[in-house]
Amino acid sequence: MPQTTNRRHADFGFRRVDLDTKQGLVDDVFHSVAPRYDLMNDLMSVGLHRAWKDALVTAVNPPRSGRAFSLLDVAGGTGDVALRVIDAGGAGVRATVCDINPDMLAVGRDRAAERGRDHALSFVLGNAEALPFPDQSFDAYTIAFGIRNVPRIEAALADAHRVLRPGSRFLCLEFSTVDVPGLEALYDLYSFNVIPVLGRAVAGDADAYRYLVESIRRFPRPDAFAAMIGAAGFRRVSHRVMTGGVVALHSGWRL
Repeated sequence: MPQTTNRRHADFGFRRVDLDTKQGLVDDVFHSVAPRYDLMNDLMSVGLHRAWKDALVTAVNPPRSGRAFSLLDVAGGTGDVALRVIDAGGAGVRATVCDINPDMLAVGRDRAAERGRDHALSFVLGNAEALPFPDQSFDAYTIAFGIRNVPRIEAALADAHRVLRPGSRFLCLEFSTVDVPGLEALYDLYSFNVIPVLGRAVAGDADAYRYLVESIRRFPRPDAFAAMIGAAGFRRVSHRVMTGGVVALHSGWRL
């Protein structure tokens, strides 16, 4: 069943919660797992998240010529995607990571400093539904595996449109709906039985990863989410499924 919201309630995994309390619950999840978040991504996806993020970076296509280019990466606190974009581009590429969770941002700041990339990368505490940036500030907007955690997805999409310059691109990498016969049952078995156990062993929190698994099942199917992107004002909306539908890369242009 897809994620739904109304004026009072939202999905938090398989639970229905008050809309205004969801953000706090999500914050607790990422506070708990922040130090081991990227390691868990490697383990959960058997390293496949790296290929998915490579596809995202290729779609961003940061210029290598030295031309100025500004990326906004939302809900990317550990800096994983932003650092990949900076590494793929030239000297003019700059990235801003905006995340609502200070623990995730702290991990990202430390990582950027360790890699000598802090001159090109800034970290800002902020809410995806009301970004703390002026209109038409960025050349690209990315959000990887974060949009399903936002209480008001429509508001986040509208604000993504607001902060992008005309001719810029919105890109969202998110878990999707498995579409290969026979794979769905195996995927469910792995997700509900193995991932929480990994979460307990590696991050010390099985419940956080049980929520993450459940939240994937509540997220809209690709066509429905594409319609939401279009309703926010984006044009030339498209999506590409990968790994049998496990993930989808969504795209829209701010014209």
